[in-house]
Amino acid sequence: MEKSMQSYWKRNKTYMLILLTIWATVSYGFGILFVEQLNAFSLGGFPLGFWFAQQGSIYVFVLIILAYFMLMDRLDKKYDVHE
Repeated sequence: MEKSMQSYWKRNKTYMLILLTIWATVSYGFGILFVEQLNAFSLGGFPLGFWFAQQGSIYVFVLIILAYFMLMDRLDKKYDVHE
């Protein structure tokens, strides 16, 4: 049992690390660091860098929450720790 719980938490931490890296890249990288390069493109009439800084990061964050929910639901069922 202890070995399976260690594996469970290792997988959980891996999911969190990957999803937080995506979140940081999109919110900080696309919204601040690469804004000038992204502004060469437009989305809905707005420069893409501006769009990511104002709305895109929020949309990506909501998708990350959904992805984490789905991944953890599957992981919980695999390790039989679901409610």
